[in-house]
Amino acid sequence: MHCKSLYDFYLPDDRIALRPMVPRDHARLLTIESRHCHHGKMCQLAMRFRRGDHIVLNDTRVRAAAFTVRGESRKFSCLLLSNHSHGVLRALMRPARHLTKGMKLSFGDSGDSLTANFIGRDENNHCLLQFDGDAAHLGTRLERLGQMPLPPYIVRHRHADARDATDYQTLFARHDGSVAAPTAGLHITPALIKSWRRRGVRVSSVTLHVGVGTFMPMRSDDVRQHHLHAEWGEVRGCVARQLNDTRRRGGRIIAVGTTALRLLESAADARKHIHPFCGETSLFIKPHHRFRSAHYLLTNFHLPSSSLFVLVCAFAGADVMRRAYALAKVNGYRFYSYGDGCLLKRQKA
Repeated sequence: MHCKSLYDFYLPDDRIALRPMVPRDHARLLTIESRHCHHGKMCQLAMRFRRGDHIVLNDTRVRAAAFTVRGESRKFSCLLLSNHSHGVLRALMRPARHLTKGMKLSFGDSGDSLTANFIGRDENNHCLLQFDGDAAHLGTRLERLGQMPLPPYIVRHRHADARDATDYQTLFARHDGSVAAPTAGLHITPALIKSWRRRGVRVSSVTLHVGVGTFMPMRSDDVRQHHLHAEWGEVRGCVARQLNDTRRRGGRIIAVGTTALRLLESAADARKHIHPFCGETSLFIKPHHRFRSAHYLLTNFHLPSSSLFVLVCAFAGADVMRRAYALAKVNGYRFYSYGDGCLLKRQKA
């Protein structure tokens, strides 16, 4: 169960969704409960839940953090990650080998631009950029100049455009901080949330700012050797109390997305009690993880040999997921960030 090759599979390029379904909640849904699979649509999700259940969303907001940057003699692709110190930001730059200390970089066009100096690297080998000008308004200006940081498997086929500014953002996003969308949440519409509440299902939000490390490939052949970069998250005290009340009353907890699930698991103790949480987590959910929070997981179809596919295999069972993904391919489901979704029941421990 720990060999990376066990989590590999072939996916033709034509199964990769380059645009989301319109409307969002008409994406297809594959429900997987043990060895039984059911085909449907996201807008029919309410039928799967009952009074007293509790759905948990991730309300992080994706920053327009992708740039094409002009250097002294060439262009670089840049993904801004997070603050390092006052006026200094961490970034992924490509091709990084052409950066030299003190190089001046230009963000934006001649009419509206920002400049920064490359000043070195941090302990994770991320580039450090010192921006010129007023640091207090830096975030606002960068948001105006940047583009949505689409995943590489989409950018290989097309560039980001104006549609992605809204398509790659959940409709309930509130807190800035992510460089990738919590993609299961892209399917959720106000109408869908209303249908859950009419059924007596409680809906709450937590926040996990998705970092680039979540989608980094696993290098080692042994998945136990893979480590995730830390990501900041918060489970507010009122939400923790509501979730514990749901469990006491016999309701089920449904995590919308792997990010929400990882945060809930980080906040839960061995007695399955969920505590308020505010800080960083680098939890990598892999085989033999003992789940303490969610009974169901709503998620998209993930990349082969990825930490996210390892997570869903740990949650629902590796054999179950391999068969489900094979069924999804045969039946024309759309994969990855803009693709269709699946509802997974947690396997028995």
